[in-house]
Amino acid sequence: MNLTGKVIAVTGGGAGIGRATVLGLLSRGARVAAIDLNPDGLKETADLAAADKRLTLHPLNITDREDVLALPDSILEQHGQVDGLVNIAGVIQPFVHIKDLDFAKMEQVMDVNFWGTVNTVKAFLPQLLTRPEASLVNVSSMGAILPVPGQSVYGASKAAVSLLTEGLYAELQDSEVHVTEVFPGAVGTEITKNSGVTRTGDSNESSTRKITSPETAAEKIIEAMEKRRFRVHIGNDAKLFDALSRLIPQRAIGMIAKKMKDIV
Repeated sequence: MNLTGKVIAVTGGGAGIGRATVLGLLSRGARVAAIDLNPDGLKETADLAAADKRLTLHPLNITDREDVLALPDSILEQHGQVDGLVNIAGVIQPFVHIKDLDFAKMEQVMDVNFWGTVNTVKAFLPQLLTRPEASLVNVSSMGAILPVPGQSVYGASKAAVSLLTEGLYAELQDSEVHVTEVFPGAVGTEITKNSGVTRTGDSNESSTRKITSPETAAEKIIEAMEKRRFRVHIGNDAKLFDALSRLIPQRAIGMIAKKMKDIV
């Protein structure tokens, strides 16, 4: 997909991978509709884009279905078309086991990560299907490949996103909408803070393992759009999770559980 002149909607555009993807798409000549719950974050993204007129800002809660369903018309008014949707917005859960996690937090994680993705897909897909070529990208997680104790509901929400994406890939085989699923590993974003989650345990953990930068993650996502790739693993940790899940799934679950003992 040649991104020059294309209009791409990006959720989570106010921070982290979403912001880096917005800026990366603009650098490729695309026009971007950045969507985020946090208007201040969107303004910071716009400031970094140096008031690029190809960027429009759309403060929105993706769990608000009525607002999401009205969003494509708003973007069409400003850009005239929509050629792509990149679903990056997401939250994690507190680092606790399911027995200690309340239902309200479980529902919030599922509402944002899964239903938020469903809402945007349902809203934008009719427009994408009218385009000569279009791209639909859903960001899952390495936690959807193998379970991470203390993030089991988060992983379940992202596994749901993965299977939804694969179902869309199957259903859209005869269309010009190319579907991509993305599995990031550990990326240096503020998702923990933005999810309202505090983390205990080994505070040096993040400094002892290699963390992918948001810019690198965004580059991989944009490259997948350009090359019409179906599945992308970002970071060696995500690639390792994928390999272990295929080779030694039961043993791998135990290894990860042991590593997480001091954090959960």
